[in-house]
Amino acid sequence: MMNNTNKADRAVELFSGGFNCSQAVLTAFASDFGLSEELTLKLGSEFGSGARNGELCGAVSGALLVLGLKYGHCNSADTERKMRAYAIADEFTRRFREVNGSIVCRELLGYDLTNPEDMAVISEKNLFREFCPLMVKSAVKVLESILSEYE
Repeated sequence: MMNNTNKADRAVELFSGGFNCSQAVLTAFASDFGLSEELTLKLGSEFGSGARNGELCGAVSGALLVLGLKYGHCNSADTERKMRAYAIADEFTRRFREVNGSIVCRELLGYDLTNPEDMAVISEKNLFREFCPLMVKSAVKVLESILSEYE
Protein backbone atom coordinates (compact mmCIF):
# COMPACT_ATOMS: atom_id res chain seq x y z
CA MET A 1 0.00 0.00 0.00
CA MET A 2 1.31 3.43 -0.89
CA ASN A 3 0.16 5.21 2.28
CA ASN A 4 -1.62 4.43 5.51
CA THR A 5 -5.13 5.66 4.72
CA ASN A 6 -7.80 2.99 4.61
CA LYS A 7 -8.54 2.94 0.91
CA ALA A 8 -11.21 0.25 1.11
CA ASP A 9 -13.28 2.33 3.52
CA ARG A 10 -12.70 5.46 1.44
CA ALA A 11 -13.85 3.66 -1.71
CA VAL A 12 -17.00 2.37 0.00
CA GLU A 13 -17.66 5.88 1.34
CA LEU A 14 -17.39 7.31 -2.18
CA PHE A 15 -19.65 4.59 -3.56
CA SER A 16 -22.20 5.08 -0.78
CA GLY A 17 -22.06 8.81 -1.49
CA GLY A 18 -23.45 8.32 -4.98
CA PHE A 19 -20.41 7.61 -7.15
CA ASN A 20 -20.18 4.43 -9.17
CA CYS A 21 -17.96 1.46 -8.35
CA SER A 22 -15.23 2.38 -10.83
CA GLN A 23 -15.10 5.98 -9.65
CA ALA A 24 -14.94 4.84 -6.03
CA VAL A 25 -12.01 2.45 -6.48
CA LEU A 26 -10.00 4.75 -8.75
CA THR A 27 -10.57 7.85 -6.63
CA ALA A 28 -9.53 6.12 -3.40
CA PHE A 29 -6.03 6.03 -4.94
CA ALA A 30 -6.04 9.48 -6.58
CA SER A 31 -3.72 11.19 -4.12
CA ASP A 32 -1.13 8.41 -4.46
CA PHE A 33 -0.60 9.52 -8.04
CA GLY A 34 -0.92 13.26 -7.49
CA LEU A 35 -4.31 13.31 -9.20
CA SER A 36 -7.29 15.34 -8.11
CA GLU A 37 -10.43 13.55 -7.03
CA GLU A 38 -12.32 15.59 -9.62
CA LEU A 39 -10.19 14.14 -12.42
CA THR A 40 -10.42 10.54 -11.23
CA LEU A 41 -14.17 10.84 -10.68
CA LYS A 42 -14.47 11.97 -14.29
CA LEU A 43 -12.18 9.23 -15.58
CA GLY A 44 -14.11 6.48 -13.82
CA SER A 45 -17.57 7.82 -14.56
CA GLU A 46 -18.25 5.75 -17.69
CA PHE A 47 -17.23 2.38 -16.25
CA GLY A 48 -19.86 1.87 -13.54
CA SER A 49 -22.33 -1.02 -13.79
CA GLY A 50 -20.01 -2.87 -16.12
CA ALA A 51 -19.68 0.10 -18.50
CA ARG A 52 -23.46 0.48 -18.19
CA ASN A 53 -23.95 -2.94 -19.79
CA GLY A 54 -23.23 -5.45 -17.03
CA GLU A 55 -19.89 -6.36 -18.58
CA LEU A 56 -16.54 -5.96 -16.75
CA CYS A 57 -17.30 -5.08 -13.11
CA GLY A 58 -16.77 -1.35 -12.56
CA ALA A 59 -14.78 -1.99 -9.38
CA VAL A 60 -12.44 -4.14 -11.46
CA SER A 61 -12.13 -1.49 -14.17
CA GLY A 62 -11.33 1.12 -11.51
CA ALA A 63 -8.62 -1.13 -10.10
CA LEU A 64 -7.20 -1.76 -13.57
CA LEU A 65 -7.02 2.00 -14.12
CA VAL A 66 -4.99 2.29 -10.90
CA LEU A 67 -2.69 -0.49 -12.08
CA GLY A 68 -2.26 1.37 -15.36
CA LEU A 69 -1.22 4.48 -13.46
CA LYS A 70 1.35 2.50 -11.49
CA TYR A 71 2.65 -0.04 -14.00
CA GLY A 72 1.33 1.03 -17.40
CA HIS A 73 3.51 1.62 -20.42
CA CYS A 74 3.64 4.76 -22.54
CA ASN A 75 6.40 3.88 -24.99
CA SER A 76 5.20 1.57 -27.76
CA ALA A 77 8.73 0.21 -28.23
CA ASP A 78 9.00 -0.84 -24.57
CA THR A 79 7.51 -4.30 -25.01
CA GLU A 80 9.03 -5.53 -21.75
CA ARG A 81 7.11 -2.95 -19.70
CA LYS A 82 3.98 -3.60 -21.77
CA MET A 83 4.13 -7.34 -21.08
CA ARG A 84 4.80 -6.72 -17.38
CA ALA A 85 1.79 -4.39 -17.18
CA TYR A 86 -0.38 -7.02 -18.84
CA ALA A 87 0.91 -9.73 -16.50
CA ILE A 88 0.07 -7.59 -13.45
CA ALA A 89 -3.42 -6.90 -14.81
CA ASP A 90 -3.88 -10.62 -15.44
CA GLU A 91 -2.80 -11.37 -11.88
CA PHE A 92 -5.28 -8.84 -10.51
CA THR A 93 -8.20 -10.28 -12.49
CA ARG A 94 -7.18 -13.83 -11.58
CA ARG A 95 -7.20 -12.99 -7.87
CA PHE A 96 -10.45 -11.02 -8.02
CA ARG A 97 -12.12 -13.88 -9.90
CA GLU A 98 -10.72 -16.39 -7.39
CA VAL A 99 -12.21 -14.43 -4.46
CA ASN A 100 -15.54 -13.44 -6.08
CA GLY A 101 -16.21 -16.04 -8.76
CA SER A 102 -16.20 -13.68 -11.74
CA ILE A 103 -15.09 -10.27 -13.02
CA VAL A 104 -18.33 -9.74 -14.96
CA CYS A 105 -20.90 -7.44 -13.37
CA ARG A 106 -24.01 -9.39 -14.40
CA GLU A 107 -22.46 -12.66 -13.22
CA LEU A 108 -21.48 -11.16 -9.87
CA LEU A 109 -24.91 -9.62 -9.34
CA GLY A 110 -26.77 -12.62 -10.73
CA TYR A 111 -28.91 -10.31 -12.85
CA ASP A 112 -28.60 -8.54 -16.22
CA LEU A 113 -28.57 -4.76 -15.94
CA THR A 114 -29.77 -4.42 -19.54
CA ASN A 115 -32.97 -6.38 -18.79
CA PRO A 116 -35.77 -4.24 -17.27
CA GLU A 117 -37.19 -7.19 -15.32
CA ASP A 118 -33.78 -7.95 -13.84
CA MET A 119 -33.27 -4.27 -13.01
CA ALA A 120 -36.53 -4.35 -11.06
CA VAL A 121 -35.21 -7.30 -9.03
CA ILE A 122 -31.85 -5.56 -8.50
CA SER A 123 -33.72 -2.54 -7.15
CA GLU A 124 -36.09 -4.65 -5.06
CA LYS A 125 -33.17 -6.53 -3.49
CA ASN A 126 -31.20 -3.27 -3.14
CA LEU A 127 -28.15 -4.98 -4.65
CA PHE A 128 -26.43 -1.76 -5.69
CA ARG A 129 -26.35 -0.71 -2.03
CA GLU A 130 -25.99 -4.10 -0.37
CA PHE A 131 -23.86 -6.19 -2.74
CA CYS A 132 -21.81 -3.74 -4.80
CA PRO A 133 -19.98 -2.21 -1.82
CA LEU A 134 -18.62 -5.70 -1.14
CA MET A 135 -17.18 -5.79 -4.67
CA VAL A 136 -15.71 -2.29 -4.22
CA LYS A 137 -14.03 -3.34 -1.01
CA SER A 138 -12.83 -6.61 -2.52
CA ALA A 139 -11.33 -4.84 -5.55
CA VAL A 140 -9.41 -2.46 -3.27
CA LYS A 141 -8.13 -5.30 -1.10
CA VAL A 142 -6.92 -7.32 -4.09
CA LEU A 143 -5.44 -4.16 -5.62
CA GLU A 144 -3.58 -3.34 -2.40
CA SER A 145 -2.09 -6.85 -2.34
CA ILE A 146 -0.88 -6.45 -5.93
CA LEU A 147 0.57 -2.99 -5.22
CA SER A 148 2.43 -4.32 -2.18
CA GLU A 149 3.95 -7.22 -4.12
CA TYR A 150 5.08 -5.55 -7.32
CA GLU A 151 7.50 -2.65 -7.71
